[in-house]
Order: sequence, then structure tokens, then C-alpha cells
Amino acid sequence: MPTYVYETIPQFEGDPPKRFEIRQSMKDAALTQHPDSGQPVRRVPVGGTGIMGGGVPAPKSGGGSCGSGCGCH
Repeated sequence: MPTYVYETIPQFEGDPPKRFEIRQSMKDAALTQHPDSGQPVRRVPVGGTGIMGGGVPAPKSGGGSCGSGCGCH
């Protein structure tokens, strides 16, 4: 089961959000309230390992260098 990061949604200006982690099944709906306090929460997107795609686009072909400063010719 993956671990998700959530943070509380401050109710008053100046209140900092509080982050916490919780293990959930990928099939479970995202939480909308803190499990203990009942305060509204939102899921925080965090970086991953890049397994699902993204990556760096391949350089465009053309005469000379690829333009990225790598020194290829």
C-alpha cells in the first residue's frame, strides 16, 4: 500500500498547514478530513521515481550541436 502525504487546510489567515502521512490503498478515495481532528485536508502531490513517464525529451536532430551544451557534434 502506498503512503500519501496530506496537509490540513488552514481555517484562519496565518495558520500554517500541518502535514501528515497515511497509508492507503490506491483504490481508496482521497481523505477530505483529518482522521483525528476532523479538520479539512488535501492530498499533497510529491515527487516520484519517474517510472510512469515524463522524462527528458530527445534532442532534435539537425546539423551540429543538439543545443543543450553537451558538446555533441
